[in-house]
Amino acid sequence: MKAAIYLRIASALTLIHSILHTVGGVFGKADPGAATVAWNAMKDNPFLLMGHVRTYADFYRGLGLGVTISLTVEGIVFWFLGSLASSAGTRLRPILWTFLLGYLVFSVNSYEYFFFGPVIAEILIATCFAAAIFTLKPAPVATA
Repeated sequence: MKAAIYLRIASALTLIHSILHTVGGVFGKADPGAATVAWNAMKDNPFLLMGHVRTYADFYRGLGLGVTISLTVEGIVFWFLGSLASSAGTRLRPILWTFLLGYLVFSVNSYEYFFFGPVIAEILIATCFAAAIFTLKPAPVATA
């Protein structure tokens, strides 16, 4: 397969990851019991910070939405990189290696602090980058 296809797959997986993160993580409901008690404690104890009244629930939701925004932007960038794969060729490798390593670290973080759903998505995305790296062809040489 061509590198562009792997990058488009990485784009689609990243956008799906973004949607599921938003639905399940940012706007998901806490399970009854200890999770609800913890969420209510985070929500019901506001404090003043840098001139604003916030709660830990505000920080949790804000950071979650920040991850959603980043995943969405990355998904769009990956689509654009797929468009550049044939014209830029192997010059894209440093960028793709950066995302590959980033998603591997992301998967370790998800394994350590979350659960297997995101880990699987992030490893699949990293695998797409590896495949794209190794299927890139040199950029065509411009002739005058």
